[in-house]
Amino acid sequence: MSAEMFSGFGGAQLALHRIGAGRPLILLHGLFSKAEMNWIKWGHAALLADAGFECLMPDLRAHGQSAAPHEAAAYPDDVLALDLVALITHLGLNDFDLAGFSLGSRTAVRAIIGGLRPAQLVLAGMGLQGLAGWSGRQAFFTRAIDAFGTAKPGDDTYMAQQFMKSMKVDRVAARLLLATFADTAPAELAAVTMPAAVICGDEDRDNGDPAALTAALPDAVHRVIPGTHMGCVTRPELGEAIRDFLTGTAAR
Repeated sequence: MSAEMFSGFGGAQLALHRIGAGRPLILLHGLFSKAEMNWIKWGHAALLADAGFECLMPDLRAHGQSAAPHEAAAYPDDVLALDLVALITHLGLNDFDLAGFSLGSRTAVRAIIGGLRPAQLVLAGMGLQGLAGWSGRQAFFTRAIDAFGTAKPGDDTYMAQQFMKSMKVDRVAARLLLATFADTAPAELAAVTMPAAVICGDEDRDNGDPAALTAALPDAVHRVIPGTHMGCVTRPELGEAIRDFLTGTAAR
């Protein structure tokens, strides 16, 4: 495992973690998380590296070891997609695969709509409403940030606030980041023409219906793994499903 810094959009210094040698695979983590939590801790990156991939795992802006500026100018619309393009330019990639979990999936889709062309795509922890109905999710997370420290067990924002606390989230930067996301109209998904897998836990509907997202994509399959939205990340089936799709060992 190695780590380095690269310049994202506007020169923001962002962290990149690497493991493996082989076909480039960019892995994008979820909201309030980081590469270590989503991809490294539970063994997914190691499994994918053993399958012949070089796993390239950035900490997204305002997450992990990456910069979390407090200036509004550092958060233009779709800034995470702009950072992803900056990473690909930094690495000089022309042929690569791309996978995301939750916010990482959303970031991947926004970048592809903007013109990015990975060879294969994995969207984990994502349903159609997490793209087309993002405004509702955005309002929920903004409320969780604004009410930080006041939620009690049983409140709808309690688990989000506990996760933010455990991840030491910079709430000022996170609130600015949330404002950079917009809804993705289902018709825009016609741009996602590469082979794709929609992978979701059997108890995960946090971002809506994964089957509806699969149907909205031109060339996609739906894979079900065990777990809730947060729980499926901890299970080996997530890494295995990504590996099997990208290596062609799972039927399409």
